[in-house]
Order: sequence, then structure tokens, then C-alpha cells
Amino acid sequence: MTTTDAPMYTQSHTPPNKKILWLKRGLTLFFFILVPVLLFTLVKQIEWQEVKEALISYKISTLLIGLAIALSSYCVFASYDLIGKKYTGHSIPPTQIIPLGFLCYAFNLNLSSWIGGIALRYRLYSRLGLDVPTITKILSMNWITNWLGYLLLAGTIFLFGLISLPDNWKIGTTALQVIGAAMVAVAIFYLFACKFAKRRSVNLFRHKLSLPESSLSFIQAGLAIVNWSLMGLLIFTLLPNGKVSYPTVLGILLIGAIAGVITHIPAGLGVLEAIFITLLQHQLSKGTILAALIGYRVIYFLIPLAIAILIYFVFESRAKKLRTINEENKAGITTNASN
Repeated sequence: MTTTDAPMYTQSHTPPNKKILWLKRGLTLFFFILVPVLLFTLVKQIEWQEVKEALISYKISTLLIGLAIALSSYCVFASYDLIGKKYTGHSIPPTQIIPLGFLCYAFNLNLSSWIGGIALRYRLYSRLGLDVPTITKILSMNWITNWLGYLLLAGTIFLFGLISLPDNWKIGTTALQVIGAAMVAVAIFYLFACKFAKRRSVNLFRHKLSLPESSLSFIQAGLAIVNWSLMGLLIFTLLPNGKVSYPTVLGILLIGAIAGVITHIPAGLGVLEAIFITLLQHQLSKGTILAALIGYRVIYFLIPLAIAILIYFVFESRAKKLRTINEENKAGITTNASN
């Protein structure tokens, strides 16, 4: 897709559905109350000495594997911004996009999507010379990419019952399968729409967004599935071998991710822990689970955040120079196209 045929993005003034708005508020309040109560109940039963021993027992090789998995995941997520480049046709080179995507992801995970996913991206991309409509298209594609992969992966796991739930949760298995089927259906609808839809624009959160090419939509799905799978693989690596299956760990992570989004708690702090302990305590001790999640947060959240802060200062110090280079490149592309 070239710059001249980049999709149009316009604002629609359709008011949000009040029922959906109240449902969202109700779910947020429910989880906001449930998670602290559940976490308090579980944490007071934890043997903290066991947690300490589990953390000390990690081998260096295990931690290095975990770091490699985390780095791979961040590289995959940063490549979502390359999809935005293809979608909009902007001229910023990948060598600038990948570090930008990396640091935005780290800030997003630790400080909420409003700071890392939205505000920081607008600032950095604008500093590199992009206008607001183009940045908004990139943000929209990132959001769709992430949740398209989530719907396909989580939907498949839920639909085929790949999560090993505690006995007192078995009653919810059928409901989880129905939810999984609906999630897969929504994702497949998007993929089919990108391939066959004659009307190429859809309304998304009071905005009109054009559908990408079919090949790009499959790249979206593939990258997001890989990223979510790597996140689950990191936690699985930090848990004792053979004690719990990878699909179960991945499925619980996906449940925790959506609960974290609903509660709006930065980094899903406490939410993920409460859900993992609740759903895995029939297979592992609470101390072992908590130790793995502490390791996960250090490797996947805190270490990348430290690196991202350094990248951010480099970006800010070089922003003016990079913008000049990008504008010169854009001018050169325009000149060549006209010739």
C-alpha cells in the first residue's frame, strides 16, 4: 500500500451504546472488588519461605532462556509497528520503528496503555515527523493486531477445553467453550472481511477505519499469536517441569490478561497472581506459583522497562536529527515517484 492510497480515517459522531457502557462499568467494578479480596485470601495462606526458596533455586540457564523468550516476544510485538508502516505507507525506517515499538511496549505493560500505548507513541512518532491521523492509524492497527491474535488463540484454547481447571470450576467448562467459539468466530469474521468485503471501511469506537489487505490481516494474526504464545512460554519455563501443561499456563495467562484490562490496574498487578493461584493451586503450591510470577514480572516487565528508559532518552536526544533525516528521505521518495 502506497502513501497515496493509504486508508482514510475519519471520525463518526455515533454515540456509544448506553447498555454496553453500563455493562463495562459493572464488570470493572466487579473485578475491582473481587481481585483484592481474592488476592488477600490467597496471599495470607502462602508460605513466604517457600517462595524465597523457589526463587533461589532457579538455575542461571533457566533465567537466560527466560530472557531470550522475553526478548523474542518484545521483538515480535515491536514488529506490530511495521504493520502500521505497511498500512499507512509512511517513510520512517524500520531501524527507528523497532526500538520505538520496544520502548512503547515496555511502558505500556508497566504504566498502562494510556501512557505507553497511546501518549508515548503520539509523542515519539510526532517527533519523528508523522501527523496525528497517521499515528492514529498505526495505533488502531496495533490494537487490532494484538486482540486479533488474542481472540484466535484464547478462543481455540477455550473451545477445545485445553485448560486443566480445578474440580470446582468444571461447571464453567461449557460456558468457556461457548465463549471460545464466539471469540474464534469474531476473529474469522475479520479475516474474511479483509479478504472478501466490498465495503472496505468499518466503524471502530466512533471512528471509521479502512480494512487492510487480506495478506496483511494474516500477518497480524500470526504475529500476535506468536507474541501471546511466547508470554505463556516464559511463565511455563519458570514453573516446575511436568507439573502443569503449557496450554493450561497459556490459557490462564489469557484469562488474566483480559481481567487486567477490565480492572485498569497497571501491569495487571495482583490480578494475574490471583487468577494463577486460584486456577493452579490444585496442581502446584501457592509459593511455587508466586515465585514463577515474580520471576516473570522481573524478566518481562522490569528489565525491559529499564532498557526502554535508556532507549527513550536516546530517542529524545536524537529526535530532531532523526526527523530531519526522515523528511529528507520522504522528499527523496516523492521526487523519485514524480520522475
